[in-house]
Amino acid sequence: MSLRRRRVLLVASVILLAVIAAAALALHNLLAGKSGGAIQAVKAPADVIARGRYLAAAADCAACHTAPGGAPFAGGLAMQSGFGTIYATNITPDPDEGIGRWSADDFWRALHDGVRRDGQQLYPAMPYTSYRGMTRADSDAIYAYVMQLRPMKVAPPVTDLKFPFNVRLSLVGWNLLFLHDQLPAVSTGRSAGWQRGRYLVNVLGHCGECHTPRGIVGEMELSRSLTGFALGRVAAPDITPAGLAARGWTASGLRAFLGGATTREGSAFADMRTVVALSTRNMTAEDLEAVTTFLLGDNPPPIGPSPFDKAQVQAATTGLGRSSYVALCSGCHGLDGNGVPNTVVALRNNSTPRLSDPRNLIVAMLDGVGLENFPHRKNIEAMPGFADKLSDGEAAELANYVRLTFGGRKADVTAADVRALRRK
Repeated sequence: MSLRRRRVLLVASVILLAVIAAAALALHNLLAGKSGGAIQAVKAPADVIARGRYLAAAADCAACHTAPGGAPFAGGLAMQSGFGTIYATNITPDPDEGIGRWSADDFWRALHDGVRRDGQQLYPAMPYTSYRGMTRADSDAIYAYVMQLRPMKVAPPVTDLKFPFNVRLSLVGWNLLFLHDQLPAVSTGRSAGWQRGRYLVNVLGHCGECHTPRGIVGEMELSRSLTGFALGRVAAPDITPAGLAARGWTASGLRAFLGGATTREGSAFADMRTVVALSTRNMTAEDLEAVTTFLLGDNPPPIGPSPFDKAQVQAATTGLGRSSYVALCSGCHGLDGNGVPNTVVALRNNSTPRLSDPRNLIVAMLDGVGLENFPHRKNIEAMPGFADKLSDGEAAELANYVRLTFGGRKADVTAADVRALRRK
């Protein structure tokens, strides 16, 4: 029997055994009246609420619990998974559609154990697998803040998962296998900044939920924590110390990036733009320093040189990719790829062309990148998409030129690679 089959059978066996216990728990909660309850009137000191607001930003709550064009924290955001579509819940204090009847204990149980107020299991799209490490004081402060929000009577769409993943009781077994009290550290350090950064990255920021590869039943593969993962068209890159250093990230560049500024190493796009806008750029300078310290370690690795192949670079100067670059890209990014400070991102030594996986570069070329306003009058102009101007083969040639000339990567993008991302 293969290792993969044994693993599936093990998961199934644990789930079946856990369902019996979970059913009893759910019945107990129902009989105890957990689905009803009084509306909670929460009064907390102003400093606790202010701290909760800051922690909610650090925990990136708004990014997931706010749908495009929707009311803040009122849920409805569609999150695609390999098992179906999960819709974020309403966490405003509305008593019927939100969490207005939840106590601080209910809120803590959701963050720590992944269990709703009515005793039903939460799907791990809500990152309780990371939030489990949160302190009770921080949980209570976030609760005090969200309970001061304007109640929004908004009912999010019903989550739509395939069988058997739509059976919430099965998550009891999943949790027995994959819910851990602490996530591994990807760097080494002992300083106070490193310890604080570990909490911000692994717990509040739940960075591993996107940047860690997923297993066959959606669990984080913690042996490869933060080494990067692509669930859809855009990949969350490797953010281990080695991965960051290989793409040219310095401590100062990483701090500036997370703080919302443009850097030589690039600018955030796709989901990471939302993370920067709603979360990291609202952090204090001390916490940004701590995040950087943890990601790179107390003793950051040296920056890896770009693996330029002079022969290939020379050959690329006369190819179709260069012709497309001159026609479509050089007007903004420059013939030399150095961009325009605070206006157009530089491509030379940019971390995206230096990624081994070309998908992020291809998606940016096809879809374009929106306008971004940063603090201190630093703005990135919108870049149009070229999906309607480039064939799959032409886009592949352009991607190869950019990766090779400005990122030092091999010219190995194919028309099939572009076609696959265009169709997703």
